[in-house]
Amino acid sequence: MPVTRRHALGLGAAALASPALAQRSFPDKPIRMLVPWAPGGTTDVQMRALCEQAGKRLGQAVVVDNKPGAGGILGAQALLNERPDGYTLAQMPISVFRVPFMSQRPPFDPLADFTYVSHLTGYLFGVVVKADAPWPDFRAFLADAKASPGKFNYGTPGVGTSLHITMEQIATGRDINWVHVPFRGVAENMQALLGGQIHATADSSGWGPLVEEGRLRLLVTWGPERAKRFPQVPTLKELGIDIVSTSPYGVAGPKGMDPAVVRVLDNAFRDAVADPVHAAVLDKFDMPAMPMGPEAYTAFVRRSVEVESAMIRRMGLRM
Repeated sequence: MPVTRRHALGLGAAALASPALAQRSFPDKPIRMLVPWAPGGTTDVQMRALCEQAGKRLGQAVVVDNKPGAGGILGAQALLNERPDGYTLAQMPISVFRVPFMSQRPPFDPLADFTYVSHLTGYLFGVVVKADAPWPDFRAFLADAKASPGKFNYGTPGVGTSLHITMEQIATGRDINWVHVPFRGVAENMQALLGGQIHATADSSGWGPLVEEGRLRLLVTWGPERAKRFPQVPTLKELGIDIVSTSPYGVAGPKGMDPAVVRVLDNAFRDAVADPVHAAVLDKFDMPAMPMGPEAYTAFVRRSVEVESAMIRRMGLRM
């Protein structure tokens, strides 16, 4: 059939409208959010609250899929095999920027293999011991650890996490030799601590309820100032250890995502961060809201990779 002028104009108009139509139709099915931590931990609880509120704004469910283990990089690894259509995303802990520089065969390139969508928040970290432990404060714990090389151990959520790195920085600065015991998540970590299998746990504020119940003792927190819920507990900086560790994180997808889809997702996530229901979760865990759009988040990742890779080389850390 010959193409008339009216037909040609119609085809041209449809072609021009297609990006907008595609944008308006996204998402037309549920979105999978990979959370590389065990269910029930701080990140899992926060991400579920975020995803619920983001789903309301997107008109489709954002479904959490837990992939715990390997220091929090399994979500990022899974993205390497996913289509960049916006329907599979992952929480990106700062260990994603470290592990490639600790590995002989890097599992991915944090700068080239992902599309950074929306930055969210950071953690309250701290060190806890059993309530009946003999250390009244962090200075006493460090003194005993230094006096008994290789005999003290501590648990974290995994190798290469901020908890692991910071504990080793503390040890290096104070000539301490202790043993790192990685776990798959906060539940395993707390179980081992309460069971007496480890001396201490360095983790995010999932330990908060156990501290409030009197079953654990919080020795120190790692933020820039004292935690609102635990104002009696000093920070590392107050103890003369010049470290602030909050391990900020966000959401990313596979490389090559459509910028229009990224904008839709970022708008939903940034609105969700500020939603009162989600804000209450952040407040519960003493987590600051740190929203950033894709451009600012990508720039943050570039700076973070420079800092983290330099630190890994300086400390000589290897998997």
